[in-house]
Amino acid sequence: MDKLKDFLRISEAAEYLGVSPNTLRNWENAGKIAAHRHPVNGYRLFKQEELDELLRPIQSSDVVESDEDSGEKKQTINPNKKPR
Repeated sequence: MDKLKDFLRISEAAEYLGVSPNTLRNWENAGKIAAHRHPVNGYRLFKQEELDELLRPIQSSDVVESDEDSGEKKQTINPNKKPR
């Protein structure tokens, strides 16, 4: 059995993903993400490992460029990638 410390509460998971808690609730209801339930209070819990898997396709489509003048790295989203 997984330990509770391996899970994030909905507010923590939402912050981690950069979305609102209501968005996470909607994604769970739509079957886009799995929520586990706290054994005592029934609150939604999300495994960070599963959230990382959700982010992986997004991160692989990002492009990192260096500004030649300043050497500063800029991250831009691939404009050819279609949203899901």
